[in-house]
Amino acid sequence: MVNDPISDLLSQIKNGYQAKKAEVSLPWSKSRETIAKVMAAEGYVASCEVVANGHKQLLIKLRYSDKQPAITEIKRVSRPSLRVYVNKNNLPKVLGGLGISIISTPMGIMTGKEAKKKQVGGEVICKIW
Repeated sequence: MVNDPISDLLSQIKNGYQAKKAEVSLPWSKSRETIAKVMAAEGYVASCEVVANGHKQLLIKLRYSDKQPAITEIKRVSRPSLRVYVNKNNLPKVLGGLGISIISTPMGIMTGKEAKKKQVGGEVICKIW
């Protein structure tokens, strides 16, 4: 049993890239699926789909460019033991705008740029570059 499914998702993706895998598969949850879809929309993973064979599984296809992973680093910011919240004025910039932060807001899970456009703050889930 995993205590933090979001950290598990980020670790699986990071380890998949380090092992040069084409895809990673892990148990489905709504938050995992939403975060993976945000990463796919931003181009950090190729695709994400839900596969139902007995139990729902989340299948994430990893993206490479000239055999180089699309993700250099993934950092979990808000953890179960230390939640990190930001308001609309303090949304984090990752590497001067070269990376993204994923924020859980009252309007759903989105990137920091989308949250800034919608003038909403929330919990900083992770930073990706």
